Amino acid sequence: ILNWIVVFQLDPENTGFIAVENFTSLVEHHELQLDPSKLDMLFALVQSNEEGQVCYQELIELMSSKRSSSFRRAIANGRRTLQREILLDETGLGVYKRFVRYVAYEILPCETDRRWYFHQNRLCPPPVFMAIITIVQIIVFMCYGIMLNKWVLQTYQPDFMKSPLVYHPGHRAQVWRFFSYMFMHVGLEQLGFNALLQLMIGVPLEMVHGILRISLLYMAGVVAGSLTVSITDMRAPVVGGSGGVYALCSAHLANVVMNWAGMRCPYKLLRMILALVCMSSEVGRAVWLRFSPPLPSSGPQPSFMAHLSGAVVGISMGLLILRSYEESLQKQCSWWVIVFSFITFLLFAIFWNIFAYELLGVQIPPPP
Repeated sequence: ILNWIVVFQLDPENTGFIAVENFTSLVEHHELQLDPSKLDMLFALVQSNEEGQVCYQELIELMSSKRSSSFRRAIANGRRTLQREILLDETGLGVYKRFVRYVAYEILPCETDRRWYFHQNRLCPPPVFMAIITIVQIIVFMCYGIMLNKWVLQTYQPDFMKSPLVYHPGHRAQVWRFFSYMFMHVGLEQLGFNALLQLMIGVPLEMVHGILRISLLYMAGVVAGSLTVSITDMRAPVVGGSGGVYALCSAHLANVVMNWAGMRCPYKLLRMILALVCMSSEVGRAVWLRFSPPLPSSGPQPSFMAHLSGAVVGISMGLLILRSYEESLQKQCSWWVIVFSFITFLLFAIFWNIFAYELLGVQIPPPP
């Protein structure tokens, strides 16, 4: 319907541009029901054009709740600002809308983006990915905790390391282990740390940026974690979802730092310091367990390299994702550079796992 209106009424000469007078007349005479926030942004977009016109493609993206980078630049540089109060001044909001506003100020650095997200949010689809991952991790941990009657340092139990979910270098031909290790955890302390961050940071990120982008970032951190361990710490197993968690946290913290002036989350400096201290402490704990195990063990303890590789994924791929709110990643050259680099790493890691262990004569501990 919108295509027909544009061709026959708004753009009869098929120039690709629509005069604001034509669009305003259509809105008034045909009583089109448009979201007020969209109408405000449309007029702001028109004001950024010297001839008072809007590109047809920009109009289509606006009406379909999609925004391109050129639209974002036009809004940012337009001579007319959006005629709306800032979200913090809005009153009479319900519990859910107040939570959406809280998420907007936690995640997004630009007031225009925050208003756009606040008015476009429909909770469909809901942020189920991080919730499902966390629930499954808790269920798996409870099952092994009951079976082993042990809730901390579970990796010292031989039956724990026999799990088909744990990544072990002796079982690296079982490809699913490069993913499934994220459901196993050393103990209650690691599970609690990861679950807390997944819910406090992962869920808001998923609400704003969508399930596809956040699940891609999380799983990229998980896969990079196990593959990095197979290259740099070839005798060690891996457990825990720290690769994915550190990808999310590092991307979010880097985005906050790079947009420090625009972020409006309260106590951001204190929270940044607290997050860095907690993440560093978790890495330190993993290093200690790897090289100075407190209990006798039959083999090497889980590696800490998954934490570091997850952080690298977050700072590279994750930062670009978070900075591209409502923008197409496929149209950005930097996105394809990162994708090419990640695929190159995957191919290198695959060949390394196939040939390097025998060529280097690595003595792998017998699989449990």
